[in-house]
Amino acid sequence: MKKWGIWLAFCLLSGCGWLPQASESMADVTTVTHDVSSTHSVATKTIKVSKDQVNKGSLILINKNYAIHSGSVEPDIVTLYQHKELLKGFGLLDQTIQLPQSVVQHFATMVAAAGKDGVNHFLISSGYRSNKEQSKLYQEEGADYALPAGHSEHNLGLALDIGSSLKAMNDAPEGEWLQKHAADYGFILRYPKDKTAITGIQYEPWHFRYVGLPHSVIMQSQHLTLEEYLDDLKKHKMIQATVGGDTYEITYNAMKQDAKLQVPANHSYELSGDNINGVIVTVRL
Repeated sequence: MKKWGIWLAFCLLSGCGWLPQASESMADVTTVTHDVSSTHSVATKTIKVSKDQVNKGSLILINKNYAIHSGSVEPDIVTLYQHKELLKGFGLLDQTIQLPQSVVQHFATMVAAAGKDGVNHFLISSGYRSNKEQSKLYQEEGADYALPAGHSEHNLGLALDIGSSLKAMNDAPEGEWLQKHAADYGFILRYPKDKTAITGIQYEPWHFRYVGLPHSVIMQSQHLTLEEYLDDLKKHKMIQATVGGDTYEITYNAMKQDAKLQVPANHSYELSGDNINGVIVTVRL
């Protein structure tokens, strides 16, 4: 977890500004129904899901209790400075920052939307870190500011530290905008100020995690951390949510071994493990 200090002189301003093709916020309203049975009559098919799916996906929990497993790390990680085509509307703190291309694309869409609101001084301070890099940071910063190697979301590739070239994120327009709108684009503020007893990490206004829609909007509307959201899914087994006019059905499936799951034959769906003992199926109806 990087602390924001006097670092603007090191900012690489390539790509700063905003995209004119900004997307409008789509996920303004959420209606969540718990303890439901599927009310949609749809054709289904059976898929085989291996036990290692528990440790893969955008919803896996990485913290001091749950470490990254082999195969959990996002596959499309690149060094951003070497891919200038990805630097759309934001700057980099240094030339070494790495992230999955898919996460950068979601981030760029979000930054473009912020630009339409006149908020356009975003920076990425940190992205993916190797275990070696995380271990060094842990030794330098200590347990109050970092997690051991393998227990940090930065080792996964779905977390990034976001800053502003204007001022610290506590006070910057970029920080305020993200608090309100990041969930609309699949990102959550991972370590909120009033949830430190749950996350085990002090408030970090710069640390955001990609979990994808509709989960990010549900979490924000219900004021849930990732830990709380996964507990809620495990408790209720199935929830239905309306987000931005789309209806989603989200089911939790306990996985002790390879299994067969029923999924819609004609609707899109996504699988994600929780990194504990379950697989979440998200269906867009």
